Amino acid sequence: MLLDGDIFISTTNTSSQENAISTEAPQPSTFSRVQNTMLPPIKNGSPFKIPLPYWMLITSAAVAALFSLVCCCCIWQICCSKKKEKEKKNTLKLKEPKKPKMFKNKVQPDLEDIDPGFIEDIYKENTLGRLQFSLDYNLKTSQFTVGILQATDLAAMDIGGMSDPYVRVYLLPHKKKKFETSVHRKTLNPIFEEKFTFTVPFQELVERVLVMVVYDFDRFSRHDIIGELRIPLSSVDLSHSVEEWRDLQKTEKDDQDRLGDICFSLRYIPSTGKLTVVILEAKNLKVMDVSGASDPYVKIQVMEGGKRLKKKKTTIKKKALNPYFNESFSFDIPFENIEKIQLVFSVMDYDSLSRNDAIGKVYVGCGAAGAGHRHWSDMLANPRRPITQWHTLQPVEEVKASLGKLDTPLP
Repeated sequence: MLLDGDIFISTTNTSSQENAISTEAPQPSTFSRVQNTMLPPIKNGSPFKIPLPYWMLITSAAVAALFSLVCCCCIWQICCSKKKEKEKKNTLKLKEPKKPKMFKNKVQPDLEDIDPGFIEDIYKENTLGRLQFSLDYNLKTSQFTVGILQATDLAAMDIGGMSDPYVRVYLLPHKKKKFETSVHRKTLNPIFEEKFTFTVPFQELVERVLVMVVYDFDRFSRHDIIGELRIPLSSVDLSHSVEEWRDLQKTEKDDQDRLGDICFSLRYIPSTGKLTVVILEAKNLKVMDVSGASDPYVKIQVMEGGKRLKKKKTTIKKKALNPYFNESFSFDIPFENIEKIQLVFSVMDYDSLSRNDAIGKVYVGCGAAGAGHRHWSDMLANPRRPITQWHTLQPVEEVKASLGKLDTPLP
């Protein structure tokens, strides 16, 4: 009995427990648990609220809409461009004909429409200038007189757009006697009005060629040639005086006849009678040796009345066609004799096995013409001041002809 009562009691307990469990609230599900942890609970039936201000929500929505709109536009543009490329490939490429160019500036205008000043400008650009000269021959005295009157529209040779022109006159083929006009500074239209006389028999004169070369003077470098005139005298009627204008022509270069150039300075002090000569340099000397060079040195002679008073020479520069010396020499010349002397400069080629050969010569002082006279006059006009100038070497025969018997060779 007791055993049965115990069982009964246990059954009643289990039934009471089941009733208690059934009366308790149902347990929440997994979704409800996640929802309760992630979002705040709703109180009193109020709607769900996001913890952000309204203006931030509106702004973010607008940005998102704008971004999506831009993306759509880009995608649309890419698609359109691909379609156009396909259409271009499928269609033929036909180039439009080019329109003909009208070269108005190359069409020759009428003569009436041309400005005379325009023609003059073109003429000046393409010419070297013009020279006016006169010719006269005296049969009784056999004197041929050449007058250098003036020049116009000369070519500008200096940086400043000007030139320092002078004219050199001589007769071919001998060139024994040369004359030069004075230098006119900074002008393209010099007026010379100078005359030079050659003593030549008429039979020989008709075989000669008159050469008039216009130079641009430059004290510190080689003189530039502006232009020249070559007139065969056989084509000129010398029975009467001739005066005319002619256009200058380009010079015919003859490098074989060039001997080179020498640069030296002169300085004279009248109170002490001291003449200082500085041999600076030479350039473009003629080749005298088989090796294709020369061994140059400069010899200086002081001459007066056909006599050699003094002589000096520089050192020898081995195998040089453009030697640099920079050597100074002094001579005592009294003031009363300074206008009577000549300085003869001889550029020599040294040879240890034979006699030294003369490459060329130049002289300044009494009786000198052209550059030699000009250099000497500038020295006398500027006492105590060194005057530097370039000189073109002349053949030995021409210098001897100018000096007569003044040139006495060194032993």
